[in-house]
Amino acid sequence: MSASPPFTVDRLVRDVADVLYTEPADVSLEDDLLDQGLDSIRPMSLVEKWRAEGAPVSFVDLAERPTLRQWAELLTPAP
Repeated sequence: MSASPPFTVDRLVRDVADVLYTEPADVSLEDDLLDQGLDSIRPMSLVEKWRAEGAPVSFVDLAERPTLRQWAELLTPAP
């Protein structure tokens, strides 16, 4: 089994674009993800995927942070 890719901004953008059925270039780091089309079900699927890969994140964590940049700060440990 290969190691999961780290939770970089690029990886998070790709994951969100995947659940939104869009291109990564169309996902904004700064705009509210609900405004970009993310409904309540899709973050739950992301949480399941990311938790399976070791991320200590919950649906509430994501719901309280409306932008992808905030998600990246939550999932990417400070150096």
